[in-house]
Amino acid sequence: MGEPLVSVIIPVWNGERFLAEAIESVLKQTYAPYEVIIVDDGSTDGSAEVAKSFGALVRYHIQGKKGAATARNHGVELSRGNFIAFLDADDIWVKDKLARQMKIFLDHPELDMVLGQVRQFYSSASGVIFNEESEIIPGYVPGTMLIKRASFFRAGRFSTQWRVGEFIDWYLRAEEIGLKSFLLPHVVLMRRIHDANMGIRERTSRIDYVKIVKASLDRRRKGAAEKK
Repeated sequence: MGEPLVSVIIPVWNGERFLAEAIESVLKQTYAPYEVIIVDDGSTDGSAEVAKSFGALVRYHIQGKKGAATARNHGVELSRGNFIAFLDADDIWVKDKLARQMKIFLDHPELDMVLGQVRQFYSSASGVIFNEESEIIPGYVPGTMLIKRASFFRAGRFSTQWRVGEFIDWYLRAEEIGLKSFLLPHVVLMRRIHDANMGIRERTSRIDYVKIVKASLDRRRKGAAEKK
């Protein structure tokens, strides 16, 4: 596999409230990342100042407002590691996230990507609420994934046509071409629920999820028909 260097990509849009905590959760990993890349999707708040306050520990880049998919793709293009990981600017990694996943890769080099479990927590004007009894769910979201760089490009970049659900679209395409994944039984991501979550901001775009699944089914049917 070569030396396992991990590039971490954090897209941010007006995330000054939470960005520092997200970055710190990456920098405190027991398996140190090779680089941390912040891609600012045209923020109008203090996100740039927060990112730049970490100095040489992060690489900061800004683009016009083009959406999270474009920001992640830009981060991948800027990255130099042979493994890629993503974290949303309002979420937090557990400290051994990368270490657990890299161990799986070292034990099973045939894998393309490793994901993990998610626990949600809540932020409000009155502060942060961690509920240790909250449900743990399988993390089919960008923030849990560690993937080989070459494998990511086999599935292709994130599609920019969707306002929401671009990771589901990407993951379905990865499955269709046979990328091998492993889902850790451990929590690797703490997902913050708050009033500005993408799913809340983009309620009217939820029809994209239906369109994404239909597009995947159509591709699978077409592939099966061509094999006959």
